[in-house]
Amino acid sequence: MDTLGDRLTWTRNDGLVAVGAVAVDLTGFAFEVQFGGAPLQVTAAFLVVAAAMALLARRRHPVATLAAVLLLTAATNLTFHLSPHFGLTPAVALFSVAVACRPAVVLGGALLTAPLVTLGQGGLPFGPPIGLIANAGATVLVVATGLLVKRWQRETEANRVLLADRAVAEERRRIARELHDIVAHHITTMQLMAGGARANLDHDPRAAREALVTLEGSGRMALGEMRQLLDVLRAGEEPETAPPAPQPGAADLERIVTESRLGGMETEFTVCGPVRPLPPTVGLTVFRVVQEALTNARKHAGDARAHVRLTYRPDEVAVEVHDEGPGSGSGGGPAPARPAGPGGYGLIGMRERVALQGGTLEAAPLDEGGFRVAARLPVAAGAGAARGEESIR
Repeated sequence: MDTLGDRLTWTRNDGLVAVGAVAVDLTGFAFEVQFGGAPLQVTAAFLVVAAAMALLARRRHPVATLAAVLLLTAATNLTFHLSPHFGLTPAVALFSVAVACRPAVVLGGALLTAPLVTLGQGGLPFGPPIGLIANAGATVLVVATGLLVKRWQRETEANRVLLADRAVAEERRRIARELHDIVAHHITTMQLMAGGARANLDHDPRAAREALVTLEGSGRMALGEMRQLLDVLRAGEEPETAPPAPQPGAADLERIVTESRLGGMETEFTVCGPVRPLPPTVGLTVFRVVQEALTNARKHAGDARAHVRLTYRPDEVAVEVHDEGPGSGSGGGPAPARPAGPGGYGLIGMRERVALQGGTLEAAPLDEGGFRVAARLPVAAGAGAARGEESIR
């Protein structure tokens, strides 16, 4: 919760703007006294200063600042009967509203500014007609300037975000190229040295030993370079206070299915085909796809039933998650969109993960109702010992 000090915070620029408005408006007030023959009134001067000091809050509370400035300006005109003019203080307050607020609020502020600024000028209730027209023109000019500045700020911010995204993408490409160079060079060297050691192991142990030493050095160098790149990627992160937990995989699907059931969604888990160990990256991808799909199902399918099927095939592993929520064929209209989650594992994140493993992902509503997410990931044949299993849990 913001404290009173936080709500009243103002910057040095805000102070300079307020002081400048005080100087300009008091100068005009002094000219009015000097050349208009009117007596000096301390109350009117105090109101001018108070209106300008209200600009200190214009960034955090632009509408309240404009209201205070208009009331104090009207009080000044009614007290001193100044000649028709449009002071710098109401101009800055209205400009701040035009830059920061919605069009409806800006229109309301503009409609109130011209009559309130003119109120009491020249000793008349709303000033002479020429003064009201001039102040209305000044109001339009200030609002137009504020809207142009607001548009420029948005375009500048959009360009900044675009340049930042482009820089991030370029950095990712550079790191990918460096990782490719490290893997392509060092792993190839290690493969050749391992092959040479194996070929010379029986008849030339010294050559085999030298090959193994070279292999060890190449592996150590590759590991060091990859750690340097990872340090670059993790720059700015807070240091870990505990060792990282092992990455989850396909063997942990039972746990998130249980969590889904505890969360109130009846979930069926089916494993088909000969179960075998998966590469860590493939297992992690399977886990994340199921995790995000079940999370979306709990968010959008209500109390509907969910089904998770994991299928092991000779050259790939497939995972499918679908729910029985409302869909295009259920009479309830089209199924609601499943947006990407805030944690980065939404539909876009799932597609990226699956694409990195050379797989495919399908995510779409079903005609008979519900939503389906299906991923297929290639896995080298014969990876790990297999055991036949087909179960429904």
